[in-house]
Amino acid sequence: MSTARDDILAGRTSLGIEFGSTRIKACLIGSDATEVLATGAFSWENRLEEGLWTYGLDEVWSGLQSAFADLVADAHDRYGVRPATFGAIGISAMMHGYLAFDAAGDLLVPFRTWRNTNTGVAASELTELLGVNIPLRWSIAHLHQAVVDAEAHVPQLDFVTTLAGYVHWKLTGERVLGVGDASGMFPIDSTTGGYDERMLQAYDVLAADRLPAPLTALLPAVLPAGAAAGVLTAEGALLLDPSGATPAGIPLCPPEGDAGTGMVATNSVALRTGNVSAGTSIFAMVVLERPLGEVHHELDLVTTPAGDAVAMVHCNNGASELAAWAGLFTRFAAAAGNPVTDDAAFDALFREALAGEADAGGLIAYNHLAGEPIAGLDAGRPLFVRTPDSAFTLANFMRAQLYGVFGTLALGMQVLTAEGVGLDRMFAHGGMFRTAGVAQRFLAGALGAPVAVGELASEGGAWGIAVLASYLGHAEPLATYLDETVFAAASVSVADPDPADVAGFTAYLDRYRAGLAIEAAATTAL
Repeated sequence: MSTARDDILAGRTSLGIEFGSTRIKACLIGSDATEVLATGAFSWENRLEEGLWTYGLDEVWSGLQSAFADLVADAHDRYGVRPATFGAIGISAMMHGYLAFDAAGDLLVPFRTWRNTNTGVAASELTELLGVNIPLRWSIAHLHQAVVDAEAHVPQLDFVTTLAGYVHWKLTGERVLGVGDASGMFPIDSTTGGYDERMLQAYDVLAADRLPAPLTALLPAVLPAGAAAGVLTAEGALLLDPSGATPAGIPLCPPEGDAGTGMVATNSVALRTGNVSAGTSIFAMVVLERPLGEVHHELDLVTTPAGDAVAMVHCNNGASELAAWAGLFTRFAAAAGNPVTDDAAFDALFREALAGEADAGGLIAYNHLAGEPIAGLDAGRPLFVRTPDSAFTLANFMRAQLYGVFGTLALGMQVLTAEGVGLDRMFAHGGMFRTAGVAQRFLAGALGAPVAVGELASEGGAWGIAVLASYLGHAEPLATYLDETVFAAASVSVADPDPADVAGFTAYLDRYRAGLAIEAAATTAL
């Protein structure tokens, strides 16, 4: 049986690097994909320049090199050896955005990230033209907004890609993109695995002579997970590792977006599965068995790294308001002379929620610190609402707060239910699920579906892209590889929906929906 040190010495490893919004993370795995051998990281922040959010490309490379060097040093500290080579490498990054280059490979305008919302005119026009929801952050929305605004750089366009696609291109010379990341550039036809041909033609007619080439000539080629996506060139090796110790010739898997690596990291790529991620924001992704019947502004349509269609419900507001209330109770305990840790406060409050009534006793909590498009809100005002006959207890209060985290998400998920979308299992991850059997149980009641929580690799998307690198060249379907190779021995607990919780949350959501008028009034009055 090979050891971690043996794997590193023999190059039986997969290196995953993910460019997140605040950190660039590197993750190394070996023969056992569930064991993280080494990690590295680099912190960075976007900045607002001339009204647009961006990252400097020089920091892309300095950050990549720093995270890589950090990982190499970590491997040496742990095992006494430095990786001389790798079996495969994968690059992932935050999806969407706009990186535009001319024929010489020079950047035409600063990198425009997913965070920019200057694309309203383009997104609206494209949604009407294509018959699918085109969110503000999608690459095609950024490109078309530049066309609409007749920006000076548009006639010089030769290549448009995402951050992951850019890094991969510079490392390998290949202008390709994994299908999951590509699905955030332009709609994908899951039957062909490529960009939707009808929609491409429609866009070319719309753009007419305003673009220098047909859209397909400007976009990266699309590849599914497992496909060969080029090898590390000599120039690319020096970009990754300026010391010159890393050789050229290492194969790379298709570059992917953070949604796809999140699906992999939670084993949620099979049909009728999905995942919920709860943090500052909260979102759910469900792998679809068939196309949706209508266009829904509540849903983004992307794909798994294997190319299967996925519906995403993305909410701007997650667990921040819940954490603020927990902090208030933590401070009360300290003021009363009985200080508790943050974790202890969360645990006690969450467990108290289990004693609450199934409908939270008539209480309602809105977690809207920011605007929430799914709820029709341009701005947010956190609110706690009760009527004179509500049962105002700590247990009901905490259950209402937990329900409130899932409120807007449930509104979006009801759109999928109305479409007849089937769901066998959701995998939940995020700090609020650390207290066993509470948020997990309530989410199962909110969704009416089993919710799984497991002890999986903590490195998230960086681990997910490392797993995709390890899948390079495999013949079996990605879902089979994850089930039978990666997650076969994973410890997972599953909470089935309790009928009382389902009925209680349904009643809560009815009040929540009706009370959105209060929330809207608050944004006007305050």
